[in-house]
Formats: sequence, structure tokens, C-alpha cells
Amino acid sequence: MAAIWDWVSGTVSGLLSYLGLYSKEAKLLFLGLDNAGKTTLLQVLKTDKVQAFEPTFHAGKEELQIGSVVFTAHDLGGHETARKVWDHHFADVDAVVYLVDSADRERIPEAKKELDELLANPAMDTVPFLILGNKIDAQYALPDQELRALLGLVQTTGKDVTSGLDGVRPIELFMCSVVRKIGYDKGFVWLLNFI
Repeated sequence: MAAIWDWVSGTVSGLLSYLGLYSKEAKLLFLGLDNAGKTTLLQVLKTDKVQAFEPTFHAGKEELQIGSVVFTAHDLGGHETARKVWDHHFADVDAVVYLVDSADRERIPEAKKELDELLANPAMDTVPFLILGNKIDAQYALPDQELRALLGLVQTTGKDVTSGLDGVRPIELFMCSVVRKIGYDKGFVWLLNFI
């Protein structure tokens, strides 16, 4: 009986989503080192405008809709002090967007360390991770394969995977430029499959 109810429920919600009459709600965390582009991306997604921002010293929250999902998106800042309290926001999180400045080669080890700690945190075991290698428009930006290797992302989900596998946390790297508005859209399309 439960299987029939799940099928009916899934079919009805799928039809309503297709018609634009149903939306899910999800909690999304924007994480990464300072100056990676978290606040800029959040504002581009919300207003479609690119503008410069001061470093984020206090956590911010915005509501935005991507596809049929209404996100409560939390920009927690990336300076060292802010990173110490990221874990206070892990409860009920549905996805993480982790931004890396692909042109700041000196800080890639620091970005890897923070990413590794997030991925090792038991509270994040099943949480999908969209990793964005930002600033591909910058002169010294690392290419996809080099950034992937430096971040230790040797076995990711795959960009063409559209559903979760039992016991496997969805995680994938997409290269982007927030200021040029390219690349991150494909990442969010991928992420929506796991919400």
C-alpha cells in the first residue's frame, strides 16, 4: 500500500511541478573561502545583476527560486572566523554550494582543507555538494582537471547523473564565472536532481 501511495504522490507532485503549480522548499548553504564569489553569486541568482560587495562579515539569508525549488539560501561568509561557526548551520541543510576561486592558486590548499572538513562532517554525509570553480575568466585560473586534482575530487558523481545512488553522496565540480554569468547554471541544473 505504501508503494502505491508513493507512486501516486510522486506522479501528482511531478505533474504539478511540470505545470508550475507545485514547488519544493530547501535550505542551501553558500560556503567557501572569502573572496570566492559567494555573495556575488547569490545576488546574481536573486537579481540577475553583477555588482561588487564588501567581504561578508555577518551571515546573510535570501530566498530565491531555481526551477521548482524555493531555496532559503544562507551566505555564511568565508573569512577564518566565519568558518568556525559554519557547522551551526548544518541542521536540515538540503544542499551545499562550495565556491573556490580557481585563479587564487596560493589558497587552493586552504580551500581543499575546508572542503575536506565539510565532507568529513557526519552531519553532511548525505548532503549534495555542488562545487563551483569560479573566476575562469581570470588570467591565471586553473583548468577543470587541475583544480579537480588539487581539491582531491577524483571520484565525483558525474555531470550527467540525474538521480541519487544509494549510499553515494552527490558531489560534482563545475567551472564558472559568476561575473560573466556562465557555467554555474549547469551546476544548479545538476544539483536540482538531488533536492
